[in-house]
Amino acid sequence: MLFTIQPDSPVPIFEQIVTQTLFAIARGDLAVGSLIPSVRELAGRLVVHPNTVARAYQELERKAVVESQRGKGMKVTQEAPSIARAQRRDIVRCRIREALREAVSSALSAEEVHALVEEEWGQLTESASTPEV
Repeated sequence: MLFTIQPDSPVPIFEQIVTQTLFAIARGDLAVGSLIPSVRELAGRLVVHPNTVARAYQELERKAVVESQRGKGMKVTQEAPSIARAQRRDIVRCRIREALREAVSSALSAEEVHALVEEEWGQLTESASTPEV
């Protein structure tokens, strides 16, 4: 599982870890029963304090997405995919709502917003399907 942490983001690093883990589970990149990296391993990879990773893992455990396996680490729960898909939808909906509030306050019409969304969607899906050289 690959994390992309943005230290200068207004979103705390532990929340970035939680969100990216939820999205990976929702996409099927992390299967039920698979182990996630240890706190030390992930903290070293991301060059963040272990307490940051531990806080993210505690949140994931609180959400019943991962559970501790004595002597093995943290594994993805049976319920995780459905929880992660619901959480992913809520996260994306919240971000869309914030963008729409900005659009409304800047007096963009629904048609202009729709055109912007279509344009961005096209660019993102095109770049995702273009193989890197």
